[in-house]
Amino acid sequence: MAASTPTGRVTARVVIYLVLGLMAAVFLYPVVLMVLTAFKSTPEIFRNPFGPPESWSLDTFRRVWERANFGLYLRNSLLITGASAILLLATAAPAAYALARYTFKLRGALFLFFLAGIMIPIRLGILPLYLLMRDLNLLDTPFALILTYTASGMPMSVFLLSVFFRNLPRELEDAARIDGCTEAQTFWRIMLPLVRPGLATVVIVNVVPWWNDFFFPLLFLTSDTWKTIPLGMQIFFGQHLVDWSLVFSGMVLASLPLLIIYLIMSRQFIAGLTAGAVKG
Repeated sequence: MAASTPTGRVTARVVIYLVLGLMAAVFLYPVVLMVLTAFKSTPEIFRNPFGPPESWSLDTFRRVWERANFGLYLRNSLLITGASAILLLATAAPAAYALARYTFKLRGALFLFFLAGIMIPIRLGILPLYLLMRDLNLLDTPFALILTYTASGMPMSVFLLSVFFRNLPRELEDAARIDGCTEAQTFWRIMLPLVRPGLATVVIVNVVPWWNDFFFPLLFLTSDTWKTIPLGMQIFFGQHLVDWSLVFSGMVLASLPLLIIYLIMSRQFIAGLTAGAVKG
């Protein structure tokens, strides 16, 4: 009853904003600390771990770029992650559309097949996966990672996108057929643009773990030619000494592409999390 009065509503709103502000501070503090630490030398990090740097210099970033061959690792990560995302969308979207909009004999079995992929971790099949890549002569190539990432992201992506496609009104398909569109044109021109929040959600949900993955690059890549950022940054971890200033500088540089992707897709991503689908 008290919240129904103007004073009660203002008080409730203030409390909500305070709680949200506190949560934002908790989540942002490690990011701010990482950025501040990236400008410090290793001795300064241990002298003053939580304070601002004594001098704001980009020397650590320059050393990371030159010493770790960061440009090569950044190119590899962008190429592998980008190709995996494109291949995933190109395969998961049509599969989800078929499962959501058509009725056929093996529909239930296929849907259960994708659900099983969500419940069974891909790392349980790491030995046959490695042997498969070896027999296909894909070891130490980006294709081993691209195919593995695409396969690992398919089950969840199909499940998410099928929910978006299922909630679109049937009248859209009927109108497209009346206008003379083929099934492919209906999918690409009418239905697919309406699930952009779902596509953005799929991209962000999959790209973040791919970008930060250390396990599969360590398994499939042996030479420096195709090493990704997480694998390449292990150069800073020595047997007896760790150059923490370069580690944090590399972390900041590695985080920038993810931040850019999220800023570009943030509106669609939030819409996909909150709305679930576009209602006709």
